Amino acid sequence: MKDADRWISAFLDAQAAELGAARNTLLAYGRDLKDFAGWLAHRGLGFDRAARTDVEAYLVGCEAEGLSRATRARRLSSIRQIYRFAYEEGWRGDNPAIQITGPGRAKRLPKVLSVEEVETLLDAARKSGRGDFDRLRNICLMELLYATGMRVSELVGLPVAAARGDPRMLMVRGKGDKERMVPLSPPARTALADWLAARDAAEEAARLKAQIPPGRHLFPARGQAGHMTRQAFHALLKELALAAGIAPAKVTPHVLRHAFATHLLAGGADLRAIQTLLGHADVSTTEIYTHVLDARLRELVLEHHPLARDTE
Repeated sequence: MKDADRWISAFLDAQAAELGAARNTLLAYGRDLKDFAGWLAHRGLGFDRAARTDVEAYLVGCEAEGLSRATRARRLSSIRQIYRFAYEEGWRGDNPAIQITGPGRAKRLPKVLSVEEVETLLDAARKSGRGDFDRLRNICLMELLYATGMRVSELVGLPVAAARGDPRMLMVRGKGDKERMVPLSPPARTALADWLAARDAAEEAARLKAQIPPGRHLFPARGQAGHMTRQAFHALLKELALAAGIAPAKVTPHVLRHAFATHLLAGGADLRAIQTLLGHADVSTTEIYTHVLDARLRELVLEHHPLARDTE
């Protein structure tokens, strides 16, 4: 496995340096490639000797394990990428995965919360927590997420400097280290200002007591990252869902991101504008939300088309 580790390490270094791949993307590549390397090693093979039939056999094994189509497609993509890198580096004269047809990703309609359900969640956030400090943090997290459609990693990793000065827009650093601006609604601005005041007061008290240096993140935590983790926020959402009387399985950070996009589109927002706000590189990713237009378009036709009117 030493050669495999060397290949994976060099590939990940190149992805980080040349393409600015995000940390979560690199971790996913690493997990996928280590699994493939282990499968090869069990058969006395390595990246340098694997053939197309070996890659296909590995993918068949993944399917037999019950892995989802999305996971298998991602693993094939990871294998293609490392072999393309190896070809460019002269480590192999071919890419054994390039002609393999993957399982593809099923384009399922995203789960969406209604406006009323989101309002119930926001109300639960205002009332849930061990004290005022927790409640102010919870409502700030929820208002920011629903107002901006940020990814959960973008939300919890926000630098506190981005929130200073009562901003009307936030600078968000997303996938591939790309930056975008997202506007804040009045309720989100109010929640942000209230949370900042409480956060800064608590930080100042801690600093005077133990000479703790100021934190860099809007939602600081004691862990290695220095900010609230995605897992902690996910657990918080489940608690808020229970408090709101909504099935916890129905509420995730990504579902709230979907709600942001869906509710905007249903209200008449432009698809390209939503693409920019979500940070999608391709508008085809955003087009999955157009299903919400169906009911509005049907109503429009029935109301205004002369032949659609009921006859007496």
